[in-house]
Amino acid sequence: MKSILIANANIVNEGQVSSADVLVKNGLIFKIAKNIPKEEADTHIDATGKYLFPGVIDDQVHFREPGLTHKAEIYTEAKAAVAGGITSYMEMPNTTPSTTTIELLEEKYAIAAKRSLANYSFYLGATNDNLDEIKKLDPQKVCGVKIFQGSSTGNLLVDNEQALEKIFKECKHLIAIHSENDHIIAANAEQYKTQFGEDIPIKYHPHIRSEEACYAASKFVVDLASKYGTRLHVLHISTAKELSLFSNRLPLTEKRITAEACIHHMWFSEEDYETKGTLIKWNPAIKKASDRDAILAAVKDGTIDVIATDHAPHTLAEKDNTYFKAPSGGPLVQHALVAMLELHHQGKISLEMIAQKMSHDVATIYQVEKRGFIRLGYHADLTLVDLDSPWEVSRENVLSKCGWSPFEGQVFKSKVTHTIVSGHLAYAEGQFDENQQGARLRFER
Repeated sequence: MKSILIANANIVNEGQVSSADVLVKNGLIFKIAKNIPKEEADTHIDATGKYLFPGVIDDQVHFREPGLTHKAEIYTEAKAAVAGGITSYMEMPNTTPSTTTIELLEEKYAIAAKRSLANYSFYLGATNDNLDEIKKLDPQKVCGVKIFQGSSTGNLLVDNEQALEKIFKECKHLIAIHSENDHIIAANAEQYKTQFGEDIPIKYHPHIRSEEACYAASKFVVDLASKYGTRLHVLHISTAKELSLFSNRLPLTEKRITAEACIHHMWFSEEDYETKGTLIKWNPAIKKASDRDAILAAVKDGTIDVIATDHAPHTLAEKDNTYFKAPSGGPLVQHALVAMLELHHQGKISLEMIAQKMSHDVATIYQVEKRGFIRLGYHADLTLVDLDSPWEVSRENVLSKCGWSPFEGQVFKSKVTHTIVSGHLAYAEGQFDENQQGARLRFER
């Protein structure tokens, strides 16, 4: 493996920005110092004026493989992630077939070992009746268990309260949960269907998948986790009301219940349905501007612990449909970091906080082994950014297999110029080096 010297970087790490060189050897961060001689490395990157972040760890993506590869696959989406500065991802089980057994889980790991440019881990999906499979998990090799409390594909919806309670009682692993109340959603949908038929205007999506549907479900699982001491991570918080369920008073290492915010819930609001339509149809729904602003504030004050994407591609043909037929989700990995950097340019969040919420705290919550920080001896997962290199998102430069982005037409001021994955320079100035694949994440549990 080639050694790499990143010279004259502004290093964004552990609450500060400092100037230094970083030397990478044998896949690890070997030295952090000023004026490291060029001859110590095979490859030299002049980072003058640029900012070096720990590689982003995305704890929620849907790469659609196996079974749904007409819209995305591990190979294409991992490349898009790397181009966006994401060096590690944790992928969801709602594929075809659903990843609900250890055997199916390991099949996905085998695909990633051959085809993923980024580091990877995969969740095991919970069902009403696979607790025995959950108990077989090796906590050092798998990021966690995913529960869909709101609707999903296959048999992944855990809608039996007794089964849900048993999982919370007996599961010793981190549980990541999609938290929406299907009964409330179904009642809301019937109300709007009575008024509009099948072709409900997309602007009513946040009224159907409503604040109350999110709050009721999140409160139920938070109460359940509190009862049993379960390690619970609530994904994609979309309402201000839910924030009362979480605490910012404990250190992160002592929290048993944590929460995630997603890029789209901090960027878009219900006003954007008029121009974006089903392209921003996600579950949970994008809601009011006041919810958007409250979520960002909660990220900054520690009520919400991490930032992720919920990258979930569909084809444009699938999206170009009536309300009930248009699927929820969209591609985000390529533009997540630059979108947060745009919020930084707007004065809404600091560079240090971006590194904390997209790298440090994800690594801490999941107990990722030696990643998420720029520290000596840690795996060299690094992202170099030019904060002053404007570019426009267009269909021609979207790398996700689905071929579109909800950010099309957006000019971002910042650009990812280099991404190093496990010590390998995987992406540099628009070019990929696919001679080395990413690594399977391990966890210190």
